[in-house]
Amino acid sequence: MELDDTLDAAIMCTVGRRASVAQGRALLSIWDRSFSQALPAESSGVAVEALKEFTVLLRGTSSKDSDDLPTASAHLGPLFGAIACILGLGLEQTAYIFMLSHVKALLSAAVRASMFGPYHAQKMLASVEVQEGLRRVIDQEWDTKVEDAGQSVPVMDLWIGRHEMLYSRIFNS
Repeated sequence: MELDDTLDAAIMCTVGRRASVAQGRALLSIWDRSFSQALPAESSGVAVEALKEFTVLLRGTSSKDSDDLPTASAHLGPLFGAIACILGLGLEQTAYIFMLSHVKALLSAAVRASMFGPYHAQKMLASVEVQEGLRRVIDQEWDTKVEDAGQSVPVMDLWIGRHEMLYSRIFNS
């Protein structure tokens, strides 16, 4: 819950925040409908209970009818980490998979923008350069504290914020 709140406060661009929450809620929905039933009945740990509590809290949040801040947002990053923990993935493995999915999303956007084709994107995704680059970035930022993490790219925030104003969009978020 604390990481979700921190991320909600840190994402300044409304469009970026909305995209993170939409992806997080989609992941939580997949978890609830598909994977949570696959856990053994005796599965109960801190992460399982925390995710159950978070889901209940999220369902009690009604952002449309109230002027108050929502109790929970459900950003992708913290939920991905919680579900990976429940599934038994290690911290390094979780970080690598999360970052790899980000690279995949960037390559997918490049294909939709016709920067290159799908085969080239797959070649890049499977490349040693991407694997080594991800490991380097993860190693470089491994000891970064949550309160020290962040970025500031005002021009990019402006571009992202204007995306939903475009006449035709090739991206949903």
